[in-house]
Amino acid sequence: MLLLLMFLFLIPPLSDTSNTMRCPVNDPIHVPHEWYQPGDLIIGGITSHIYYIFYEAFFKEHPKQNLFDISYAVTKFYQHVLALAFAVKEINKNPNILHNVTLGFHIYDSYFDARMTYRTTLDLLFKMGRFIPNYKCDTQKTLISIIGGLGTDTSFHMVDILGLYKIPQLAYGSFPPEESDTSQFPSFYRMVPNEAHQYTGIIRLLKHFGWTWVGLFAPNDNSGEYFFKTLEPLLSQNGICSAFTQRITQQIHLDNLDEMADVAVNMYKPFRDNKVTTYIVYGESLTILALRLIIFLRDPTNKENAGLKRVWILTAQTDFIVTGICRFLDFQLFQGALLFTVHSQNLLVFGKFLQSINPSWTQAEGFFKVFWEQAFDCIFPNPSAPMDTNEVCTGEESLDSLPRSLFEMELSGHSYSIYNAIYVVAHTLNAIHLSTLTQRARGRHGRLKLQNLQPWQLHHFLPDISFNNSAGEKVSFTNKREMGGGFDIMNMVTFPNKSYLRLKVGWVDPNAPNREEFTIHEDMIIWNKGFNEVLPISVCNDYCHPGNQKKRKEGQKFCCYDCTPCPEGKISDQNDMDDCVRCPADQYPNTHKNGCVQKKISFLSYEEPLGICLASLALSFSILTTLVIGTFIKYKDTPIVKANNRDLTYALLIALLLCFLSSFLFIGHPGKVTCLLRQPMFGTVFSLAVSSVLAKTLTVVVAFMASKPGSSMRKWVGKHLAYAIVLSCSLTQASICTVWLMTSPPFPQLHMHLVTEETIVQCNEGSVTMFYCVLGYMGLLAIASFIVAFAARKLPDSFNEAKFITFSMLLFCSVWLSFVPTYLSTKGKSMVVVEIFSILSSSAGLLGCIFAPKFYIIVLRPELNNREQIMRKN
Repeated sequence: MLLLLMFLFLIPPLSDTSNTMRCPVNDPIHVPHEWYQPGDLIIGGITSHIYYIFYEAFFKEHPKQNLFDISYAVTKFYQHVLALAFAVKEINKNPNILHNVTLGFHIYDSYFDARMTYRTTLDLLFKMGRFIPNYKCDTQKTLISIIGGLGTDTSFHMVDILGLYKIPQLAYGSFPPEESDTSQFPSFYRMVPNEAHQYTGIIRLLKHFGWTWVGLFAPNDNSGEYFFKTLEPLLSQNGICSAFTQRITQQIHLDNLDEMADVAVNMYKPFRDNKVTTYIVYGESLTILALRLIIFLRDPTNKENAGLKRVWILTAQTDFIVTGICRFLDFQLFQGALLFTVHSQNLLVFGKFLQSINPSWTQAEGFFKVFWEQAFDCIFPNPSAPMDTNEVCTGEESLDSLPRSLFEMELSGHSYSIYNAIYVVAHTLNAIHLSTLTQRARGRHGRLKLQNLQPWQLHHFLPDISFNNSAGEKVSFTNKREMGGGFDIMNMVTFPNKSYLRLKVGWVDPNAPNREEFTIHEDMIIWNKGFNEVLPISVCNDYCHPGNQKKRKEGQKFCCYDCTPCPEGKISDQNDMDDCVRCPADQYPNTHKNGCVQKKISFLSYEEPLGICLASLALSFSILTTLVIGTFIKYKDTPIVKANNRDLTYALLIALLLCFLSSFLFIGHPGKVTCLLRQPMFGTVFSLAVSSVLAKTLTVVVAFMASKPGSSMRKWVGKHLAYAIVLSCSLTQASICTVWLMTSPPFPQLHMHLVTEETIVQCNEGSVTMFYCVLGYMGLLAIASFIVAFAARKLPDSFNEAKFITFSMLLFCSVWLSFVPTYLSTKGKSMVVVEIFSILSSSAGLLGCIFAPKFYIIVLRPELNNREQIMRKN
């Protein structure tokens, strides 16, 4: 490269007229493959790889050999030439674009060779018949811009030269993202979208189908290395692993069978891993050609390949071509492949243009003869040599009869880019023309003639060009001087006759509305027959089914893992979840841990059997207590009622009635009011009951002690002591409850995690300390009553109530002492049941032990209810 640049600068650029005769007369390499059409302004074209040299070593040994004799035609790429010619022809017929100016073109091929790319680029600039850099010889060419090339290397070889002269270069091939910065090449424009969108599309495609274990193929050159370096991190970031990376050599030396066999064996190793069913192939068309040839060499009889089920994902640079000795290869291996292609729209007028092509073009341009002969496998007649009539081109051959691998009638993505590139140049020239008219209308002197336009003058207008092409699509550059838009996703359907069909099944468009950057129509895809119409799977191991989570295998890529069941309390409802998750608070895992079940709202209701039973029991005791109260009121003047302070008896019975009724506050859906009242009411009424019992017992004790001569206790005898005890004890408990309600009142609460399958609705006590203070104070009164009653149980009296109080307090204390540990060990509504049962049993114990004997005498043995019987001594 350095020698080339020195050569360019050492030779002085002389004018066309003064140096025409000084041009050299020898041309060391004859290059017949070119096409020139005159015009006022010339658009240069270097169309990549229509011809390529199969034996590179042969060319090095015979540098003066005519390339025509050692090259093969990639007939499919001839469409690129025709797209350029068609666009120029269409523009010249359109009076609305260019005024009194015609476009011409001069097209060369790059031959897959850097040396020839430099050579043909210089040919476009400096010669018509003979060649020497910086001298324009023979006919003057007004070169205005250059279209090309397809390959990355070809395009940037051209940049090396064209950048020196600031000639606009519109490339139509895809380029790696590392070369997306065109600021280093001010004259370089790209007619294709940024390749980063293609990488995004590949990732989205893999994630859509769940393919996490994929193989990567790329050419063994700088572009392939960059592909691996760029794509593999993107795969890892999206949970996808590369099972292998395989470099493909594009230099196939058919004269060295041993070397070819070794290459084929090494290349075929990845195909033996049946877990990898998705392959991503990056590179130009020779990459896929070399891949097909290597696979064939490894398995010429197609025995192994017949059962090879694979999904091939091909990038936009790759196309299926056949040429020369590779024409015998078919495409069955690539059935169902998914191809990313540069977005295009088919033009019906272009199809008609192709149908009009016939062998009369042979005299018009240097590409056609070789293209026609190799496409139709025939030879044009040569009068000087006898020929077999079966080999002669008849001229009646039709392009639409060729298989797609040889030539396509629909406009390809790259041809569409070339077509748009010609129109970009035409619209730029039109913009310059309109600009000069505007300047002249404003009185500025002079008018630029387009025929005198210099190429560098286009750069002021090119980046801002925007128009709708004949397909109705907007054509404009981004701020990076690349074409906007995206890529199409095509599905390849192959046929036994070595032909194929491509169906559009999706696209990648960063400018799509509603954020639909990636679209894939899965139902339209026809997969490889080996998949039996089932969606292909490409994973390192089987999916972890719902109810399990992934566990990484040591020493292997993260896509290879074991499956372990979800831990208790967690679920996984999708395949291949990294971690199990907890259900929402109001749900719980099902049996298989693959879904969540709504928790039942749990509280002690009146509808359930236990609630009905307790409510019925509380109601029964309440009725019984009411009956006792009524009986005692009815027989209030009888001795047995009047004994042991009748008022305290009424107070105790009313307190017991309220105790039974307080149970109903614990049944039903807890609300703000019920939560606020249930514990304070329970504590207060029970304190009233126990304090009444204590008062009754102390009254008996004080009365006995006062009966002794000279006792000072006589002043305490009477109802005032009993009232004082009841009021003081009850008010103390009421004060504790008041403080409780003022500082931290109870409130309803949902407990999501107490019971796995239930959401428990219960009352939060607010302050647990205050709750146990209420219980503790009530227990203190009960113990005091028990002690006093136990001490008075043997006092001489015909009807000593202290004996019954002793039994009742013993029962009462037993119930509430067992209540505390039982209450703390239960959850949910069981806690409520325990408390209701304690209330009912302790209240029933008081009612039964104290009042049952009296009720029995009043109702069933009224003859015993008289003073004589009560005063009678045993």
